[in-house]
Amino acid sequence: MSQKRQMKLGTRVFGIGHYRTLWRQQQVAPNGNIDFKAHVRQAQYAESAKFDFIFFSDRLFFDQYSAPKSMNQFEPLTIISALSAVTSKLGFVATASTSYTEPFNLARILMSADQISGGRVGWNAVTTALSGAALNFSRDKHFSHSERYQRAQEHLDIVRGLWDTWEDDAFVYDKENNKFFDPAKLHTLDYKGQFFNVRGPLNISRSEQGQPVIFQAGGSETGKTFAAQNAEGIYTIIDTLPEAQVFYADVKRRTVQAGRSEDDVLIFPGMYPFIGRTEKEAWDKYNEVVSYITYEEAVTELKLFFKDTDFSKLDPDAPFPEFSTESSEGYRSMADRIVRIAKGERLSLKETAFRFGSPKQEFVGTPERIADRMQAWFEQRGCDGFNVWAPYVGGQEEFAEKVLPILQDRGLFRKDYEADTLRGNLGLSLPENRYAGK
Repeated sequence: MSQKRQMKLGTRVFGIGHYRTLWRQQQVAPNGNIDFKAHVRQAQYAESAKFDFIFFSDRLFFDQYSAPKSMNQFEPLTIISALSAVTSKLGFVATASTSYTEPFNLARILMSADQISGGRVGWNAVTTALSGAALNFSRDKHFSHSERYQRAQEHLDIVRGLWDTWEDDAFVYDKENNKFFDPAKLHTLDYKGQFFNVRGPLNISRSEQGQPVIFQAGGSETGKTFAAQNAEGIYTIIDTLPEAQVFYADVKRRTVQAGRSEDDVLIFPGMYPFIGRTEKEAWDKYNEVVSYITYEEAVTELKLFFKDTDFSKLDPDAPFPEFSTESSEGYRSMADRIVRIAKGERLSLKETAFRFGSPKQEFVGTPERIADRMQAWFEQRGCDGFNVWAPYVGGQEEFAEKVLPILQDRGLFRKDYEADTLRGNLGLSLPENRYAGK
């Protein structure tokens, strides 16, 4: 009898929270994003709860309108290397840009982190949507949307190729015969492309899981195709089960069309659980978080997706403006989504700002209700698991202590880790070295 399918769960370190105003709550430490001891505590707690991984996002540019969380934060690859030393099973997914890194350097850093952790690293391969990032990397102009994805494919091909520099039995360490490695099992990539020329070889061998797990978060048509061809984990932001089912079916279909099995990629919607002993208590927690969000703050969130629009000059109570997102070279999929929903539901600018600048309401309620909703999403093909973002201090612990036991009792989540590697715990196959047996 085949084992019952179980959901996979990622989480995040709370820091100062995932909404721009959460740092104002009295119980939030304003320096939480750079409090290493707090990161250690939360990582070790996540491991005790048997989460699959902690996810670290990143920004390569900020200005005075950016969310405070991006103004003072650890660089992801640095912090995951440190946290891997104080954990033994928990995975770590770090965001790194294909637009503003060199493949050789990133391949070496990621594989080093994967070796240090014993095979517990994932790479969230992003193309960098923020145009201002160009100014920090000696460029006057950001890459276009299509160019970013063309560059990303080339970058990823090189990184994966470099990770296969050494076959798994290349190092023989034969002291008697003065033979450190087998030259026949060392491979030089010698890649020449449109954006990169990389000779190789890479001076670090494959990890226990072969290669870091590839994550991706693009939601545009180009992004979904790129993810279906390359990703093993996909992070997405979706409000409702019907919307999740459409996205899930679309990406799985594209994955099969790319010549892969639909089981080769796992989809993780982000979720914000507000948990209460009663429905009222849960909604009181939700309303407290929302109470810190002003209209000005909510509109500022929209600026991220519509950079050339001065919302302060528009009537908040007028219908959400007509936009063409073809010129949106940043978060195009999110801009498309905002316009589609605002138009379909006939939302005003103010309603739209609060709709997309406030926490989602899908997972607000008692532990049983939240577990029910998670089960529905999982069993009705809306996801393969979730990326759980605690929306208030102590939320991670509350979720682990009140919701996870319900999921475990229902056989929907593990009671112990299945493997020592991230790839093993996610149920993903070990990638064969492309040169093996040739």
